[in-house]
Amino acid sequence: MNTVVSHSSLQSYFCKSLHSALLNQNVHASDHTVIYLSSLLENFARSDNLFDYTEDGPRIKPLALYYADAVSAENKHQRTQALRKLGDVALFISGIFSQSLATKVVDIDYYVAMGGSAYSYLHDEFEHIDCQHAFSIIYYELSSRFVQFTDVLAE
Repeated sequence: MNTVVSHSSLQSYFCKSLHSALLNQNVHASDHTVIYLSSLLENFARSDNLFDYTEDGPRIKPLALYYADAVSAENKHQRTQALRKLGDVALFISGIFSQSLATKVVDIDYYVAMGGSAYSYLHDEFEHIDCQHAFSIIYYELSSRFVQFTDVLAE
């Protein structure tokens, strides 16, 4: 089947696809979380937002190095950025490439644990900040139902 898909933006395409997958997977998510996920997908549609380019070619930075970045961060902003990237990469990889993780030394359980923990930390950080409350809710949903969201992204 060759069909042309027309959307005003990549984010609107992902948003519509996510709504369909959420319905099919019987997963409930706030509108803010759906927008966050569609933005995540739009962001990683550009390979330079996912890969580091090295002498050996493009490589995805290991999650442990994002964690190391967070631990060694000089301030709270850098720490939260590193943990957000860790959670986002873990969710994206475990959802989009879940089939290939079955044959890797580091399996999907590692990605779920690392990503879920990163989002849980972010939820705790933002929970009591009024202007960040929406992010707190998003990170809570992502951390508490990480596996369900990987299934949604896989679909």
